[in-house]
Amino acid sequence: MALLLTLALGAVTGVGKRPSPASPLPDVRLTEPGVPIAPARVAAYARVCGFPRPASGDAGAAGDAGDAELPLTYPHILGFPLAARIMAARGFPLPLMGLVHTSVDIVAHVRLTVADRPELVVHAAELRSHRRGTEVVMVTEARLAGAVVWTDRSTYLARHAVDETRAAAPDHADPDGPAAPDGPLPVVDTWRLPADLGRRHARVSGDYNPIHLHPVTARPLGFPRAIVHGMWTVARCAAAAPGATRITAEFRRPVLLPSTVEYAADGPRFEVRSRAGLHVTGRTES
Repeated sequence: MALLLTLALGAVTGVGKRPSPASPLPDVRLTEPGVPIAPARVAAYARVCGFPRPASGDAGAAGDAGDAELPLTYPHILGFPLAARIMAARGFPLPLMGLVHTSVDIVAHVRLTVADRPELVVHAAELRSHRRGTEVVMVTEARLAGAVVWTDRSTYLARHAVDETRAAAPDHADPDGPAAPDGPLPVVDTWRLPADLGRRHARVSGDYNPIHLHPVTARPLGFPRAIVHGMWTVARCAAAAPGATRITAEFRRPVLLPSTVEYAADGPRFEVRSRAGLHVTGRTES
């Protein structure tokens, strides 16, 4: 409920903002100690994102439940309410509603379990220009006994009109950029994504950004239909690489819902693509 109120606040505070990479970025660092991890929520998240069920069954029973490892991407879900609070503030230069996830770099230095109670620390690291608008880099850390055990650097794009010089410049994650120079990867699996996937992921993640929920709420923000959460896509790719301790991904083109996409991989490299083109490129490390 608190996250929904934060998102609603972000919808209000975003009115009238004029995004620019030259805007000042608030020096805010939010911390939440001893964050509890709900086993049932972890299990629901794993089901939606394609991770195997924890070895201890529903991860809510007695016995070895506390030993169940968290999905690599799950701490992002724990930290998102703090990130949303930063981005919903009036002093934050980008409007929260309509932000598009453009890249992510997640590293698990230590495997977190359901029994852990990590401290979460979140801050906005920088603003930078993008050919379609302005990006912010949000950094989330999970700590145990003061040591950083998990990190996430995510970029989010506020789309807006830019001058011709910026529009012609390349980006680190150009959504219309070409495939990797080594050529397309071999197809490993085909994923059929239902129209309600955005709503299902919102229920387990708390991210109710309207661009993910329904065509009616996505159209005013520039999308013909709802688009899948970038964090669902990267989580699904992480689930396809068991044992990975790091995943990096660039979201090149939104995945409209419903749709059918191909998951392609070769060694550490992976792609998600469809008839519309290349959606995601990335790498995993173990």
